Amino acid sequence: MEYLWSPWRMKYVQGDVEPIDCVFCHELSQLDAAESLIVNRGLTSFVLMNRYPYTTGHLMVVPFSHTASLELLDCQTRAEMIELTSHAMEVMKRIYKPDGFNVGANIGSAAGAGVAGHVHIHVVARWVGDTNFMSTLGETRVLPEELKLTFTRICSAW
Repeated sequence: MEYLWSPWRMKYVQGDVEPIDCVFCHELSQLDAAESLIVNRGLTSFVLMNRYPYTTGHLMVVPFSHTASLELLDCQTRAEMIELTSHAMEVMKRIYKPDGFNVGANIGSAAGAGVAGHVHIHVVARWVGDTNFMSTLGETRVLPEELKLTFTRICSAW
């Protein structure tokens, strides 16, 4: 298994599902729907929502190829990932009107990558004051909207 922690891993430990080698490769094999949280597929990459978002609309841009780092991708894939990242920001600006964004990739387990073997870019909308006592002291995230509603809104605006 290449990931450090995921809900799939916990379900596997509890005996509820078969192990998944890579959650992104698994999701890529699913249909585009609210269940897979896949928002868009490009020619070489896709966009999906994070199942455990930091903020509402937390998106990830992922290459189709199971590749561990950006420099190992071909130029077309890297370029498409940046274009999809930019488009994701435009969509989020229209829907949620954030004050800013965190955009980045955690490459390698030492850098905090939960799925170290499959590089991906996080697009996280941010608002002034969005870090409160729940996230800083309680280590709990509060989202104002259910994932399925967020998925519907993002897909409609995509």
